[in-house]
Amino acid sequence: QVQLVESGGGLVQPGGSLRLSCTVSSMYFTTSTMSWYRQVPGNQRELVAEISPENRERYADSVEGRFTISRDNVKRTLYLQMNDLKTDDTAVYYCFSGWGAWGQGTQVTVSE
Repeated sequence: QVQLVESGGGLVQPGGSLRLSCTVSSMYFTTSTMSWYRQVPGNQRELVAEISPENRERYADSVEGRFTISRDNVKRTLYLQMNDLKTDDTAVYYCFSGWGAWGQGTQVTVSE
């Protein structure tokens, strides 16, 4: 069974940084677009960033210039480097694969 396992969430103060990781057990990782989404209770899940197999990146306007998505095809791991975090970035962050699989989510809380 293909698994996507996120890690790296936590509590951080405004202006701080976190790095999320998503380790994938599927060989299809290397040929798939991979994405990070986030969700706040009561809201729809929203796309944060995505990266193609050719390493083309795309970001939500709200995180452009602060977040960086990257991938390591040898380790089959997706990353999200989050800098200058704001309270509005508080959410559960999910890894999403090009073949439609979701990770379990990792909580990011930005608070004083």
